[in-house]
Amino acid sequence: MVVDGDSPRPDHREDVVIVVTGANGLLGREIVERLAERLPAARIGVSVRDPEKARGLAERGIRVRRGDFADTAGLAHAFEGASQVLIVSIDGIGETAVRAHRAAIDAAGTAGAKRILYTSHMGVNPSSPFPPMADHAATEAALRDSGMIFTVLRNGFYASTTGLLLRAALAKGELAVPEDGPVCWTAHADLAEAAAVILAEEPFDGPSPALTGSEAIDMNGVAALASELTGRTIRRVVVSDADYRAALAGHGVPEPAADMLVGMFAASRQGEFAQVDPALSGLIGRPPTSLRDVLKATLASTG
Repeated sequence: MVVDGDSPRPDHREDVVIVVTGANGLLGREIVERLAERLPAARIGVSVRDPEKARGLAERGIRVRRGDFADTAGLAHAFEGASQVLIVSIDGIGETAVRAHRAAIDAAGTAGAKRILYTSHMGVNPSSPFPPMADHAATEAALRDSGMIFTVLRNGFYASTTGLLLRAALAKGELAVPEDGPVCWTAHADLAEAAAVILAEEPFDGPSPALTGSEAIDMNGVAALASELTGRTIRRVVVSDADYRAALAGHGVPEPAADMLVGMFAASRQGEFAQVDPALSGLIGRPPTSLRDVLKATLASTG
């Protein structure tokens, strides 16, 4: 077991080939699980803010080291010995996120990594009304400027978002959100599997194709699926951006989070998340998980 030097055996540089950041998060942990199906545990490392939460990985022989994007020197230690570092984008927006990603890029270079991978987004666009898209664009620019070999994973929009949007709808029987457009909702598990394949096989330099599900569905379709799966009528109601923002504020949603949600609908209206691409299916060797199946599992887990 290797947890930040609390190890019963020597911590050799040559043991580790791939380091994944954010391995205590939903996507990062799933990537590590899929990667462990393809590589010996001793060739995988993780960088996490809280190594104790990753003790289960350490017990399986995966190297666990503390890594905080606010501590470049500590990150370089977490990345030590890696030929590839996968930077999982942080759960944040604005300059805080971009600064953190730049620190991770610098640390990977300091540690001698040969390739950096980054979980970006299919809708990356510096002028998007959805704030995270500008952050991804700035991080991709930092990767290009780094001079290092890199791969950008243009991930589809997380299908789990629909479950969050449906929480209030299930209670009220109405999915009351702004005007929207079709979104190619994509399951975390599929994206994690694709990331593991890309890490193991290195098929892309630079940006990947859009890694998406096989169908773009708007909020009308989401409401219809929810109605089918619950046996209750969930009506799709269009509200203005201003009214939606006011409703979010009334429920205590912080202003930056409200801006992000309103921006998501504005960007979808512009078609920024509508692209359907077969690349994900080709990487994982099967059709992507449908939104129907994602919602079915989500609704079953929430009762």
